[in-house]
Amino acid sequence: MRILLTGGTGFVGRYVLSELLAQGHEVRALIRRGGVPEGFESRNVEVVRADINGVLVRFMQGMDGVVHLVGIIKEVPRQKVTFEILHTQATQNVVNAAKAAGVPRLVFVSANGASEQGATRYQTTKWAAEEAVRKSGLEQWCILRPGLIFGDPGMEREEFCTVLASNLIKPLPILPVFGDGLYQMQPIAVEEVAQSVVQALTRPDAHAQTIAAVGRRRLTYIELLDVVTRALSNNPRPKIKVPASFIRAGMRLAGGMLPITPDQLTMLLEGNVADETAFYETFSVTERPFDEENLAYLHLRL
Repeated sequence: MRILLTGGTGFVGRYVLSELLAQGHEVRALIRRGGVPEGFESRNVEVVRADINGVLVRFMQGMDGVVHLVGIIKEVPRQKVTFEILHTQATQNVVNAAKAAGVPRLVFVSANGASEQGATRYQTTKWAAEEAVRKSGLEQWCILRPGLIFGDPGMEREEFCTVLASNLIKPLPILPVFGDGLYQMQPIAVEEVAQSVVQALTRPDAHAQTIAAVGRRRLTYIELLDVVTRALSNNPRPKIKVPASFIRAGMRLAGGMLPITPDQLTMLLEGNVADETAFYETFSVTERPFDEENLAYLHLRL
């Protein structure tokens, strides 16, 4: 099939691109600006440039499906990078363009925790984006909600475990823990997410489904810290629990200087878990447990 891919230059997007090509699909990758990203030319990917909230119909022409990955975790309002613009408006624009061009399939990668009653605008704008897909009337659609995604990010180091290791675990002899550290996560390998995205384009049992993409293993934040620490060939470190109220006060004083935003802290303390049954029953993926072996890439990047 011919697939339009948005967000293909990001961490997850690069893996989805590889999986699309590996499965024999032709890819038209929509990027905002700049030259052809490294690795795209050699792989015979058609690169087109457009704003995700611009006129997209002409880029949809001749496509059999769309994979929509564009999303942000942090806003930069002065650059018009906001959750409303790049989650809700962008997804509605993609849906409208796909319908106008007669594209029958759309896979949207949202986020676990998306909710109309979410505690953060990240969560509520993701929900609104999902609603645009659910109400689209497209012939076939699927929404995937990944939890915490891990995997080799390349040289950009934009992945959670890499950031955690470089900013916290490597430099500090005692590790601060936000709150009680007992909130849980279900990390999932980026390769599993990519495989499910591509399969969702064609699997009938994925049609009209909103599926949580989370791993089988649940870990507390403290347990996750220990796994990442061992992956760096170190023994688990002593930890000190820092009350969430103290962290929030520090954020107000430090402004944007801290590596985590108030919304990110709120979502972290909520935990990030879901029932993984539908994911593993619907998709045939190569499972990669969250363990030291599958975090070996940390040695390459740090």
